Amino acid sequence: QVQLAESGGGLVQPGGSLRLSCAASGPTAGYGATAWFRQAPGKEREGVSCINSSDGTTYQSNSVKGRFTISRDNAKNTVYLQMDNLKPEDTAIYYCATDVMYYCSDNGLSRTDFTSWGQGTQVTVSS
Repeated sequence: QVQLAESGGGLVQPGGSLRLSCAASGPTAGYGATAWFRQAPGKEREGVSCINSSDGTTYQSNSVKGRFTISRDNAKNTVYLQMDNLKPEDTAIYYCATDVMYYCSDNGLSRTDFTSWGQGTQVTVSS
């Protein structure tokens, strides 16, 4: 089992930037794939980005493509989500998730594919 801890959320004005961090610990940390999901009030949890540990390839959903960038520091077992040009509709609780057997592709993300989850961090985009 992997333990995940997110940080970096907060309040930002439209057009601003935030960087979220997801630190992993445990015997299988750093394997498989790590993804970022978000959930706004009254909405389904949405997968927005994913990165593979084996080769660093990534996936971004259409809703964030060109604005969000996912990256990882293997030495720190940490995955980052750089969020630029934020919009009010990006307001949500952001969760990181990982699974040792998963491989990100362009087929999108499903919450049922991931077994370990962080506690979430709130991102609010408002003027």
